[in-house]
Amino acid sequence: MCKRFAMYCQEHGIELQSKSFSLEYDTNIPRQAGLSGSSAIACAALNCLMQYYSIQDRIPLTERPQLILSAEAELGITAGLQDRVIQVYGGMMFMDFSSDTGQNRFDRLPAAQLPPLWLVYNNSPSDSGAVHSPVKSRWLTDLNLRREMAQIAALAEQGRAALAEGDMASLADLMNTNFDLRRSTFGDDALGATNLHMISLARSVGAAAKFTGSGGAIVVLCLQGTSQVQKLQDLCQKEDFIMVKVIVGDPTNNATV
Repeated sequence: MCKRFAMYCQEHGIELQSKSFSLEYDTNIPRQAGLSGSSAIACAALNCLMQYYSIQDRIPLTERPQLILSAEAELGITAGLQDRVIQVYGGMMFMDFSSDTGQNRFDRLPAAQLPPLWLVYNNSPSDSGAVHSPVKSRWLTDLNLRREMAQIAALAEQGRAALAEGDMASLADLMNTNFDLRRSTFGDDALGATNLHMISLARSVGAAAKFTGSGGAIVVLCLQGTSQVQKLQDLCQKEDFIMVKVIVGDPTNNATV
């Protein structure tokens, strides 16, 4: 991150004071659990560097996700912008990557529209990059894959409408459809038996569930309330899965979108 930060500043005429520092990190994000752990460290490092050199106002929010991703790419991490966008902006964001010009659209949504959600994750790590890698190459030649990815993107538009209308039953259906399309796109071997089992547990109590990323964790909507949550908690405890309530982080102070 330090290298990419220095390169960005040089390319954009941002002069940095000549002073030394040490940069260390600690994290409580479970490793390789599909919870954006690597990008969170890179994003935190960028925030530290901007604050240390007092240049927070010189690097636009819109450019920070790509800067973070470029640092991860140098380490061989295969990923997209989504995780970096939400880490930079905070709160709840709608992301549109459909533009052929590369001008992505990020719209802030009120987090109060969200129903109670639960996070279930597995203590045994998996590599999300291993899931992403073959899809990038398939995208160039596989028309069926492109159609499926377009369907997944359309679910985001429908989900935004469902939240605005307070239609949580439709939101639950969309979450389940999202996972079914992802399963069709990646295949069971890539997703892994443990990840599929977490989804199966949630569905066994009638809850809606989808991956938070590319495996290792799922997000769950329990429309039936407390009793349904308790049933799933009991099942997760038996399987040694961790289940916690989702708390949406605050928007970044200077995130105007």
